[in-house]
Amino acid sequence: MPSLNLHGVAVDFPFPPYDCQKDYMTKVIECLQKKVNGILESPTGTGKTLCLLCATLAWREHFKDTISARKVAERLGGEEMFTNTPLSSWGTAATDGNTPIYYTDVPKIIYASRTHSQLAQVISELKNTSYRPKVCVLGSREQLCINQEVMHQESNHVKVHMCRAKVSTRSCVYYNNVEERSTDRDLVNSILDVEDLVKFGKKQRVCPYYLSRSLKQQADVIFMPYNYLLDPKSRRAHNIELNGAVVIFDEAHNVEKTCEESTSFDLTPYDIASAINAVDRLLVEQAKEASHGQTVTEDFNAESLSSGLKIDIATIAKMKQILLDLEATIDSYDVPSDKGITKPGIFIYELLEGAHLTYNSKMAVSEALEQIIGYLTGKTGIFLNTSGLQKVADIIQLVFCGEPSEKDRQQQMQSNTAHFKVHIHRDTSYHRKKQSTDVWASSSPKKQGNVLSYWCFSPGFSMQDLVNQGVRCIILTSGTLSPLSSFTSEMRIEFPVCLENSHVIERDQIFVSIIERGPDGVQLSSAFDRRFVPENMASLGNTVANLSRVVPHGLLVFFPSFPLMEKTLDFWRANGHADRIENIKPMFVEPKGKGTFAEVIDGYYNRVNDPASKGGTFFAVCRGKASEGLDFADTFGRGVIITGLPFPPKMDPRVILKMQFLDEMSRNKAPGLKYLSGQEWYKQQAFRAVNQAIGRVIRHKQDYGAIFLCDQRFKNSDARAQLPSWVRPYVRLYDGFGNVVRDVSQFFRVAQKMRPVVEKTTAAGSCGTVCFPDRQSSGFTSSSFSQSSHTQKAKVLDTHLPSLKRRRLNEHSEAIGMTSICTEYERQGQDSQRRPANLLDALEQGDHRSGEADDAVGKEEKANCLSTLFLQYDKRMDDELRGAKRKIKLVQEQKISVSGDVSEEGTASRVKAFLAEMKKSLSQVNFNHIIQALQTYKKTDNLDVLLTETAVLTEDTNTHSLLRGLYQFIRPHHKKKFDEKCQELTGQDCGYKPDHSLSKDEKKVLMLQSATDRQHTVVLTSSSGTSTSSQLNTAQLNKGGHHLNQQGLREPQTGSAPKNEVLTAFLTDVKTALGAEKSTQLFQAIHSYRKTDSYENLVTTVVNLFTERDEDFNLLVRFCMFIRAHHKKQYKEMLDGLIGPSVSADDVPAASEDQQSKASSSIPLRTESKNSGFFSSSQNKTKQKN
Repeated sequence: MPSLNLHGVAVDFPFPPYDCQKDYMTKVIECLQKKVNGILESPTGTGKTLCLLCATLAWREHFKDTISARKVAERLGGEEMFTNTPLSSWGTAATDGNTPIYYTDVPKIIYASRTHSQLAQVISELKNTSYRPKVCVLGSREQLCINQEVMHQESNHVKVHMCRAKVSTRSCVYYNNVEERSTDRDLVNSILDVEDLVKFGKKQRVCPYYLSRSLKQQADVIFMPYNYLLDPKSRRAHNIELNGAVVIFDEAHNVEKTCEESTSFDLTPYDIASAINAVDRLLVEQAKEASHGQTVTEDFNAESLSSGLKIDIATIAKMKQILLDLEATIDSYDVPSDKGITKPGIFIYELLEGAHLTYNSKMAVSEALEQIIGYLTGKTGIFLNTSGLQKVADIIQLVFCGEPSEKDRQQQMQSNTAHFKVHIHRDTSYHRKKQSTDVWASSSPKKQGNVLSYWCFSPGFSMQDLVNQGVRCIILTSGTLSPLSSFTSEMRIEFPVCLENSHVIERDQIFVSIIERGPDGVQLSSAFDRRFVPENMASLGNTVANLSRVVPHGLLVFFPSFPLMEKTLDFWRANGHADRIENIKPMFVEPKGKGTFAEVIDGYYNRVNDPASKGGTFFAVCRGKASEGLDFADTFGRGVIITGLPFPPKMDPRVILKMQFLDEMSRNKAPGLKYLSGQEWYKQQAFRAVNQAIGRVIRHKQDYGAIFLCDQRFKNSDARAQLPSWVRPYVRLYDGFGNVVRDVSQFFRVAQKMRPVVEKTTAAGSCGTVCFPDRQSSGFTSSSFSQSSHTQKAKVLDTHLPSLKRRRLNEHSEAIGMTSICTEYERQGQDSQRRPANLLDALEQGDHRSGEADDAVGKEEKANCLSTLFLQYDKRMDDELRGAKRKIKLVQEQKISVSGDVSEEGTASRVKAFLAEMKKSLSQVNFNHIIQALQTYKKTDNLDVLLTETAVLTEDTNTHSLLRGLYQFIRPHHKKKFDEKCQELTGQDCGYKPDHSLSKDEKKVLMLQSATDRQHTVVLTSSSGTSTSSQLNTAQLNKGGHHLNQQGLREPQTGSAPKNEVLTAFLTDVKTALGAEKSTQLFQAIHSYRKTDSYENLVTTVVNLFTERDEDFNLLVRFCMFIRAHHKKQYKEMLDGLIGPSVSADDVPAASEDQQSKASSSIPLRTESKNSGFFSSSQNKTKQKN
């Protein structure tokens, strides 16, 4: 194991450290040696936890070695023990100079993090080092108690008092074994986290809670959540000794909030009411026992009535009166309904004095409350809520801290409340005290109660308290502390050692983009006035759906808050955005409660780990559990989308008062001190949460990923300056969404080539599944995460998570494999895998496969055993599968027909013949009615009105042909719909073909092109030598018939589909998919590209239009025909990154430059074409001819 010397301390490190890790450890050792505080920021993924542990423990060992050297020197009386190594060279830097030091003075290390799950990760890192200190992890009874009777209690404080009662009477079998087991050598020398400790306790039948407290006495390193340190109540409860200790706060970006919350409280009417009710019950019980055959004497006390209660009935009565007075005092303030009353912090003493609570009475009241709570929680039978009493007791301890003399009391009160505000406001909860009719009842009127809030607005209050306890030094570290100057000013203590570390990654490992607008051009913003606008939510949904295609494997999406996430997801479900995302990467949503979080996150990990899936999408909130310390390394977090800035709720009274407090302190500050303004703090809170979420994407030196900031406010320079220093150099601002897609596709393609990850395989026994590496993703990453360990939980998730109900494989049916990581199909024997022997087999197989693809979604659960094939480097098989997915069209040589370019005279004569037939068949009234309807249709272009007005033709089967005859008057963009309606109403269609939806100009272009492309057409000749223009029916071909002659069919060459047919079908599909307005945008982009050769502008427009819906992605591939030769390579690379290389742009027939010119010049920029016939006057006919 590599060893390095830093400031004279030999540090053993598991591997050769990076430069940034050396810098970090050097700063840690500097803090420890000089006994000064430090604030150290190092980005997530730089190994700061490992560095912190190794540097601290190495210094501690060096400290002990130095003590040993001194003692040896004293014994030798100045002689040298080693001739080559004088004792003076052993150094005194680790100790405290010439001060006598003993082994008992070696500092303990107190390592605090936010949660036990984060501590478990720290302990896991410690096991990877060469250091084996004695450790202890502190937890609450909630986590460590294994006594079932105690754990069945609802309230935490009831558990506490019941546990204490059992311990005092030695009635807990687990506690009774603590003394014997606490010296167990295996236990003392083991490194155990909370989970390990509970397992040991259950196995050895010993209490883990008291075992950890016992281990604490001899531990070198004590791990604990940092609210245990910052909350004075918890510190006293766990008997944490801080004098001379080294205190480390990991994940310290939350310390500020914890400091403030640990010294604040909200006392509600329900709290006081429950406290009064509990004391009242006790008072009634004691009064009954006192009057039962006894006379109350002077020496009456609870000991003569009930063991354990050591206060008399008069004291209980006084406690009730104090609580009633407290309730009356708080409710005496007339509070406006919309806002509360705010007072300086010192006002809390004046208010409590109204209930006879002062420094003089605090000791007696606290002891009485402790006695009452202990007695009530120890009683068997009906549960009595004592939470209100416990809260009042905690408040007295908090407010009346310290033991000042009468002379210094006012100064102590000023000091205690300098960073606090008192806020009294109406209670908006549903908890109301039930009115009682006895003599002890409150005399206050029946009205809505008030809440008394005592809020701390400076974390410096708790930090100064730690310093006053005599700690050696305090080290704050996290990945997101910047700007450090403002953070240190909030703490109100000196931090001589500061570090803002760089990252270990290279430029090609991170992609950061600010996306101002979605694919549809709508500006993205989570601002209060924009967040719930339907256009904004829809654009954000399109953005996430499109990015989920580009980002491989796991994608994290962070919202500013739970309400915003829930409303947005509801909108996406109702409008189809959620389905689009679900079809690509199944959705997993962070739950509000703790209970189901583990199952949901395991489901996400399993989905990303599954080689047969395309990954998953995890939706979470900033400041939530997923954004804090969870590991999304490698494939679990290839991309992070930030959907907005998570500002605190600005109308919240606590936020308002915090900003006012900071503004006051900033105005009244002493020279040399720096305070944040209220507005600066408000912005900092939002960006600190964003930076924490961003940190999920890069977790180690070889990791890579993309960050998408989807809010237009990120484009401001002030906002970008708040981002982490390691992110700022790589931020790109994009005007068009298409450019984002292009660049991020290129980023992942390069990253996957340069940093290929270890291929994943499915667990054994999974139906013989075979998976080959993906050419795009270069396989899957290895992970310490065990897929099998989550199998059972994943099965449970299937019942309530729709993401897991979907079939894991065969998700390529919609896009015919373009977006699949693996090409999958159901195993059907050898026949389904071989190349078709002849054209008829191909036709039959093509029809069969297409039908299966169409029905795939409805048959998701059909097969339990699926075979996965990825055709790596096998172009022959790749082409075969793609061919099998398409129907093979047999199109005969075209002949000019009614749908072709016919003369105006022919059209006119046909129209006249039709009108004559209609007039002969209908009454004059009906005839005039239909003529009027056609003229209205000409003016309004409203097909629905025309169908309603011509409904008379559907009433008689003899007039059905007249309804179909109206097809010739229907405008091209309505022909398909009209054809479908005729089929529905009359049982027969009008002979619609795709080219009927084209305008006349488009048809002319196609007819011109057909003259040059006929040699590519598969010709089908009948025995009579005549030809038809209809497409042959494959079902009819498979039956055989007279229309097939002995010559058979010429086998088409690969890619020999007529170019004009491809162009026709493409233009038709574009107009159908995009609609009139967006089709116009596309045609204008093609015109512009032809003139300017600007590839960037063309691709931006094309990607925006064709990536808005999943079903339009095939149009993006087919659009390749318009790309000029010198841009083909760029376009193909973009396609490979966006939809995978399984369908190549090379397979799409290319249009020649001449074709592009004719196509782009002939595409009309209006969406309607005039029809001829009786609609037009002779002048219009002349114009049309010209």
